[in-house]
Amino acid sequence: MRSIWNGAISFGLVSIPIKLVNATESHSISFRQIHLADGGRVRYRKVCELDGEEVPAAEIGKGYEEADGSIVPITEEDLAQLPLATARTIEIMSFVPAEEIDPLQMDAAYYLAANGATAAKPYTLLREALKRSRKVAIAKYALRGRERLGMLRVVGDVIAMHGLLWPDEIREPEGVAPEASVSVRDAELDLADALMATLGDVELSSLKDEYREAVEELITAKAGGAFEPSSEAVVEPAGGQVIDLMAALERSVRAAKASRGEGGGDSGAAGASGEEAAEAEVTPIRRKRAASAAAAPKAVGGKKSTAASAKKTAAASKKTAAATKSTSKSTSKSTTAGKAGGTKSTSAAAKKTAAGSKKAATPRKRTSA
Repeated sequence: MRSIWNGAISFGLVSIPIKLVNATESHSISFRQIHLADGGRVRYRKVCELDGEEVPAAEIGKGYEEADGSIVPITEEDLAQLPLATARTIEIMSFVPAEEIDPLQMDAAYYLAANGATAAKPYTLLREALKRSRKVAIAKYALRGRERLGMLRVVGDVIAMHGLLWPDEIREPEGVAPEASVSVRDAELDLADALMATLGDVELSSLKDEYREAVEELITAKAGGAFEPSSEAVVEPAGGQVIDLMAALERSVRAAKASRGEGGGDSGAAGASGEEAAEAEVTPIRRKRAASAAAAPKAVGGKKSTAASAKKTAAASKKTAAATKSTSKSTSKSTTAGKAGGTKSTSAAAKKTAAGSKKAATPRKRTSA
């Protein structure tokens, strides 16, 4: 890889010659401006405002514009004479835990390559010291005409440096957070936890820029003359307010499980403890709603069943009385004439039984004194 800067790491009294190499690259597709009428390239020309002539790159310098519009010329010789200790040195200032660095400060990333055989030993020493301490080094360096802040850390067997923004370059998030007061329920947090657990981890190496690939296919098709405009309607992004947050979270959990082959809804097997806890929270919510909806019918149904049971008891009492009368009649017919006294006693007993059945069927009236 081509180096963009040569210098040294200043580690106390240790100096490590290094080369700065870009650790990242952009795969964005760039377009040129063209004249729509004939497809001709439209270029930017650098023209002097005083004489209107195009200026070649060799005659272009730097200048600082004052508030009144006047220009103060600044040459490379002027900048080289500045007392900048980090002009060719990455000067380590301190070592701090990595979690103390705000990700908002992260800028461009570089690899620091050992420059020459003499740099191998001190380079390895610094790398192993960073590994064992589990800390990162905070350093200052100068690049492209300005002094910058950097963070050195170990990536595999290489020391990498992340450019950091200065603390005063981070803007305060004023007016960014929602102004309305919003409360979030535990059940909603449980569902959000379930969705996070269901989505799980992802291999960053498996992610790709699908939009760039689609643009490349479009360019290839148009270049080959085989491009046909799609007749399918463009899907607009969903917008508006979320009507039911709980329902949206539940659907998201089911969809995430289905995409992972775990099945949708409550039937899906929970693979993690977070999912199991969330499933235990989702189900009671539905049961509570069903119970509250069925509460009123239960009360009415209870009254109806009590009245029905009372009617059934009265009807049974009447049937008992009728059966007793029938038994009395059949008994009196079957007796002989010689047993008249026995018949009378049997008839009297039957009448007493019938009277008792009637008393059981009808409520007893209180006798007044």
